[in-house]
Amino acid sequence: MKINSNGLSFEVLVDEPAVPSDARGSVLLTMGLGMQLVAWPDAFVQALRQAGYRVVRYDNRDIGLSSHLDALGQPSLPWQFVKHKLGLSPTQPYTLQDMAQDALGLLDALGIDRAHLIGVSMGGMISQRLAATAPHRVRSLASIMSSSGAPGLPGPSAEVARAMIHRPASRAPADIVANTMALFELIGSPAYRVDAVHLRDRIMAGVMRSYHPEGVLRQTLAVMSDTDRHILLPRITCPTLVMHGTADPLVPMACGEDTARRIPGARFHAIEGMGHDWPPALLPVWLGLLLPHLAASR
Repeated sequence: MKINSNGLSFEVLVDEPAVPSDARGSVLLTMGLGMQLVAWPDAFVQALRQAGYRVVRYDNRDIGLSSHLDALGQPSLPWQFVKHKLGLSPTQPYTLQDMAQDALGLLDALGIDRAHLIGVSMGGMISQRLAATAPHRVRSLASIMSSSGAPGLPGPSAEVARAMIHRPASRAPADIVANTMALFELIGSPAYRVDAVHLRDRIMAGVMRSYHPEGVLRQTLAVMSDTDRHILLPRITCPTLVMHGTADPLVPMACGEDTARRIPGARFHAIEGMGHDWPPALLPVWLGLLLPHLAASR
């Protein structure tokens, strides 16, 4: 369904609890950089439904079937990286706080007074901002493979950074999939390798649904320019779970540890051998952490 929020149109998918009489509240799932709502594993969504939760997924602005903001221009990412390295603020078309306001508007439109937030990578950053700036609207927060954004934290390896800005040979679906596969080969979980056919099929499904690299560039600048989020994190008052892989080469585990240290009462859980992806073999581990966290926060 389409929902208007913050002056934009968003593609939203709502899954009601499996047993309506056992409803336990709503969970808002926010995906990471360039990822669409279809990236959430169906088995994960169904497990939340079976546990009694209303599950809300959406495409972030500039991605998927939500509003594309091409009128804001296509930034030069290499030049913005140079500015960032020199300590200068990148020129961002919008901010992560704007994206947190997008999420808040979706809650308003759906009549959700307070929601559990689960965010992955950039989605964790957006969820952190929402929990810090609208605490009365948040029941709990789960920040996964994300960061506080504090100065001095480690960043991606040089090889991963190059792969992040590498462009496919053409806009042909096969070339786009091959380029994305190469990135996931670098950032995937070394202890939980994903079947290549399964991964290729999921990537292809996303590409055929929507491919909008210009939006990824603008989202990247929003992340790079979000330099004060760590100052907001002590304001978060809701129960918070921080999950991070020990083998994450894109957002190193120190970023998750710092996030947990800055949020009062937050629990940190390291997942051995997990990188910056979501292998099916880890689904029971994620659910084993998230479901008790949600239940305790009701």
